Amino acid sequence: MAASLDTVFAALADPTRREILRMLLEDDMAVTDVAHPFEMSLAAISKHLAILATAGLIVQEKRGRVKWCKLDPDALKPASVWMQSFGQFEPVNLDDFEAFLERELGPTEDTDANM
Repeated sequence: MAASLDTVFAALADPTRREILRMLLEDDMAVTDVAHPFEMSLAAISKHLAILATAGLIVQEKRGRVKWCKLDPDALKPASVWMQSFGQFEPVNLDDFEAFLERELGPTEDTDANM
């Protein structure tokens, strides 16, 4: 079952969770390895991981005695599609925009100084 966009964006709102996702882009990691770079308790990291798992962004599985975390990149697809719907406009090329303004309004003082 896919998580709602609200759940995904709530999970992504925290910088620690975004960093965990970035780390998991490289490879699956044991929970203790995920916790290593952070200055917080293993319990706190486990809470972050639970939020990411609830959002469907990661999958946790036990391999022997070790709990592993794996990124589920497909979980970000609905959020990505939603965000791309706002990108329907072409990005502004500032050089073209400046040239347009010069044609319409004439050269500016800064332009004259650069010549």
